[in-house]
Amino acid sequence: MAAIVFQANKDTGITYAYESVSYWDKEKQQSRARRKLIGKVDQETGKIVPTRKPCPSEETDSPKRRGPKTTDVCTRTFYGATYLLNTIGDKIGITRDLKTCFPDTYKPILSLAYYMILEEGSPLYRFPKWASLHHHPYGKEISSQRSSELFQSISEDDKQHFFRRQGKRRCETDYLAYDTTSISSYSNTLRKVKYGKNKEHDPLPQINLALLFGEQSMIPVCYRLLPGNIADVKTIENLLKELDFLDIQKLNLVMDRGFYSESNINELFKNHHKFLIGVKLSLNLVKAHLDKSRGVMVTRGHYSSKSSIYYDTIMTDWDYTELKSVAAK
Repeated sequence: MAAIVFQANKDTGITYAYESVSYWDKEKQQSRARRKLIGKVDQETGKIVPTRKPCPSEETDSPKRRGPKTTDVCTRTFYGATYLLNTIGDKIGITRDLKTCFPDTYKPILSLAYYMILEEGSPLYRFPKWASLHHHPYGKEISSQRSSELFQSISEDDKQHFFRRQGKRRCETDYLAYDTTSISSYSNTLRKVKYGKNKEHDPLPQINLALLFGEQSMIPVCYRLLPGNIADVKTIENLLKELDFLDIQKLNLVMDRGFYSESNINELFKNHHKFLIGVKLSLNLVKAHLDKSRGVMVTRGHYSSKSSIYYDTIMTDWDYTELKSVAAK
């Protein structure tokens, strides 16, 4: 049983307050008391003034502790997919080239690219929700308006600089393949949307996308948007312009038969480009040698186990002609 006991000091005149707790002493077989000083009595107010600081357990505020500070906010973010994309970007040099060409904005560019890859088909206004759940290079939210401003800030010179750096990387260990695809559109305002030969047989106007990419790595080097009414055979002129722009010294082009024409072959020879191109079986150049090769190709010596095909190689001459432009008088 606890009680407060007051005791005055005759010499100083100060009255002290003690907390007295009674207990039973088994040895002496009698009741005794423990006293604990808790303060002194103010003579004017009569209140007990503590004579010591309260223990941490008695304080209302938590004591300051040494060591790491705790946080009141806990979050969980997904990191696996973006970690994979980070590793790929570092390995193939895309991150380094973006940092060189876009030193101030390469991180938000990477974050938007990750979102468009991992959330294919999702609109950009949903990026803030995705960003709150995933670890990404920029680490912050990007509003839909901010993403539009970011895309508009990328100049044509910046893009071409990036294409040149990527082109040199791909040509070190890879072949470059060139192909086009058509994208149907309902737009009435885009100037390049035209009716043309649609590979998907879609009865809509289209815009053509020409792409130069690594044949083995499947990584794009550069792209161009072309009018939808330009056939593949005509786009070789644009391709040769791109090659000159990219300043690629050693080049091996791989193209399908849609790009074959006599004038295109002459242009490739003229520019001293190495190339591999498919041709139609109806060409006289092919017919002259095809019948002879059919009987030979089925033998074991003409089988490629690496490519799982039969093949035959024939060296022939190409009647190269070059038309020189006549200067106007």
